[in-house]
Amino acid sequence: QVQLVESGGGLVQPGGSLRLSCAASGSIFSINAMGWYRQAPGKQRDLVALITSSSSTNYADSVKGRFTISRDNAKNTVYLQMNSLKPEDTAVYYCYARIVRAGDLLGMDYWGKGTLVTVSS
Repeated sequence: QVQLVESGGGLVQPGGSLRLSCAASGSIFSINAMGWYRQAPGKQRDLVALITSSSSTNYADSVKGRFTISRDNAKNTVYLQMNSLKPEDTAVYYCYARIVRAGDLLGMDYWGKGTLVTVSS
């Protein structure tokens, strides 16, 4: 069994910062891409940032220059540093990982349960 557990969400004022963390655990052989998606009320889930096993990154245009994704391969953990937060960043943030379980040949997509980020004064 593989689990992704997020932490770090909460309420922050516009212009503030938050750091999200997501740790993968379980019977893991390798982790390919890891990343973050978000879903605002009434909207679809969209990519925020993605990082590959070789640390190549991809960001949504709306967060470029404000958010930074990183990962610690030894800890199977991905982070999202969010600076200069705006009210439109308010959403549930979901951790994503493409994981190859021990004994498997192909990777599967896994999701965390989500953590709420609210940007409001």
